[in-house]
Amino acid sequence: MRHRTGGGRWSVERLTVLYDAQCSLCVHLRQWLMNQRQLVPLDLVPADSAEAHRRFPGLDHAGTLEEITVIGDRGQVYRSTSAWIVCLWALAEHRPKAHWLTTPAGRPFARATVLAAAKYRSLTAEPCRADGGGGQGGGGDGTCRVQGPGPAT
Repeated sequence: MRHRTGGGRWSVERLTVLYDAQCSLCVHLRQWLMNQRQLVPLDLVPADSAEAHRRFPGLDHAGTLEEITVIGDRGQVYRSTSAWIVCLWALAEHRPKAHWLTTPAGRPFARATVLAAAKYRSLTAEPCRADGGGGQGGGGDGTCRVQGPGPAT
């Protein structure tokens, strides 16, 4: 990815992926990303963690729990569909697919995939309250519980 700033050009050399460590799908995708050959190094950091706050003090950290957020080493912020595409772009085997997903033909497919992942996530994660009030699904400490697989039938 190349971006213009002040008439110059610079490239992304490292990306930080903020993922929801309480989401089983997010944790699975984190593992998958870690096992891929990376053309651009990916740092995978739990969203809204002390490390995320330390690295990105001005970021809306509550928002990073709602949708995947990727931060470039020069301050670029990618969210939702663009974040998924930039993750694929960083991977050797998936860069051509990432390029296709940015085309008029591919963008709707990318968006549909992100919406499907969000729907799955909403069905597998109990709602929680960020204020730590122990609301429905919350552990009383601001954390959320992820449902495990149901009983075998």
